[in-house]
Amino acid sequence: MRLSGKVAIVTGGGQGIGRATALLFGKEGAKVAVADINEEAATATANTIIEAGGQAKAFVVNVGQAASVEAMVKGVVEWAGTVDILVNNAGITRDARMIKMTEEQFDAVINVNLKGVWLCTKYVAPIMIEKGSGSIINAASIVAFNGNFGQTNYVASKAGVIGMTKTWAREFGPSGIRVNAVAPGFTQTDMIAHVPEKVLDEFKGRTPLRRLATPEDVAYAYLFLASDESGFITGEVLPVDGGLDL
Repeated sequence: MRLSGKVAIVTGGGQGIGRATALLFGKEGAKVAVADINEEAATATANTIIEAGGQAKAFVVNVGQAASVEAMVKGVVEWAGTVDILVNNAGITRDARMIKMTEEQFDAVINVNLKGVWLCTKYVAPIMIEKGSGSIINAASIVAFNGNFGQTNYVASKAGVIGMTKTWAREFGPSGIRVNAVAPGFTQTDMIAHVPEKVLDEFKGRTPLRRLATPEDVAYAYLFLASDESGFITGEVLPVDGGLDL
């Protein structure tokens, strides 16, 4: 029960890494706000936590829209009273080679993956500042360090997340708030469903641990950074990539 008594918001909590994180946080004693644009998926995750004896509630949110984020955070506070942990996990891909990438593809990814992280933090941070504590964890990616073919928009968004993480660690640290990021490698979620098996095999071969990450691998990294066990860690980016970026 490493998160006993804590209230956590997990964006993108309806599927993939977000769902695994929400379930793990619920198991560890947190009261979990499962925030997702997909109401059905968010509700399913919240119900699974409740059925296992935990506390959870689904919240529909478009993280790229300020009014939607503000309403979601207000709803969480009305339900749970506060916010102790924010996991900015929601993200999308719209892959294409740079010369073929449309403005719509670029803007969509930046809006969710970068602006969405900024908006959620903007509305949660004042709550944490007032109480003098909190942990904010942002979803970066291992591709932010070295780039990735066909992902100009995605890489730009995740590199931006790393920059914001370090800036916020400086800004919020005096208020007792820690801000860190997790940089997953290729993870077995729907996000890579379109990647050819030959390409995935290549990444497995380049990874010292010879496999892809599971959603649970990343969720446990989130858990560590959310818990008091990481109480003197801030401004860091934790790779969860099996050694791919060594």
